[in-house]
Amino acid sequence: MLVKKKIPAITSYTSNPALATVKPDWKGTPLDEDGLFMNHEYPWKLDYVKIFRYLIHRNPQKEIKRHDTWRITVLKDDQWLTDPSDKIVWLGHVSFFIQLSGIRILIDPVYGKLPVGKRFSDMPVAPNKLLNIDYIIVSHAHYDHCDKNSLKLLTSNNPKAQILTGLKLDNLISQWTNNKIQTAGWYQQYQLESDLKITFLPSRHWANRTLFDDNTTLWGAFMIEKDGKRIYYGGDSAHGSHFSDVGDLFQGINVALIGAGAYAPAWFMGPMHQNPYDAVQAFHATGAKTFIPFHYGTFDSADEPLGEPQQILMKLEAEGKIENTLKILKLGEVFHC
Repeated sequence: MLVKKKIPAITSYTSNPALATVKPDWKGTPLDEDGLFMNHEYPWKLDYVKIFRYLIHRNPQKEIKRHDTWRITVLKDDQWLTDPSDKIVWLGHVSFFIQLSGIRILIDPVYGKLPVGKRFSDMPVAPNKLLNIDYIIVSHAHYDHCDKNSLKLLTSNNPKAQILTGLKLDNLISQWTNNKIQTAGWYQQYQLESDLKITFLPSRHWANRTLFDDNTTLWGAFMIEKDGKRIYYGGDSAHGSHFSDVGDLFQGINVALIGAGAYAPAWFMGPMHQNPYDAVQAFHATGAKTFIPFHYGTFDSADEPLGEPQQILMKLEAEGKIENTLKILKLGEVFHC
């Protein structure tokens, strides 16, 4: 018989002693009584009862999804690969290409299919064209963010690229590549050779690869800073005060990449992902100038239709409920930052 796990409590804190912590008085990333990572604000563990309930529940939007023909637009023009200007390009689902002052960064590269679930959008660029990459950042261990085949291909083609990720995830990724890996706790800044700054930040989520290793590796978000520009990648996250904490700590964020999909049903998805309404509030909390949503349109990973997040965000924008700028990207579209 499966037994629901008890809610964890903070018993200790951890960090990478080789890295600087940027938030004053931050004790470190919290651990529970079993030495597992945990959210500092909303403790959560894998609940097998809820998983079973989710697998057998009836989706009230099933018929809408069955007849849904919406597909995200994909631009196949890859001339941006040779353009030296600062830019952000959405590659699909959670994957981004970022270039700042000639430094090339890939975020959560996932270029094939997931172990379960169909892919509904093509890649805007062939993965083997992603060359001269300086950094690959991986937010957490879930298969739709940390993909073995994608990382093996990219590191083979970019042997000098460093991988930046959360605590203990190097134990997994190092099995796939010989590239240098740095791991950080929340609010820790990686040691980089240039004046580029990348800081690992909290998100309200969890991590696993199997049913037996939940929260053994750390999940999180990233702040990328170069030449006065700040780009925030929120990773997978439910709503929480960490968004306003980031806004307080990093003033004048230029662009906030915030997930707005995989939110239905709320009773199951709510502790790990945001709906579009909460994503807008998270954007406002960061104080960022531009909001680029992601985590929709590529994989059918929840009850809502593929295009519902975008449709809701466009409606909120039309109603004047989004402060500053909402930028909905096509896959392969260049956003100059």
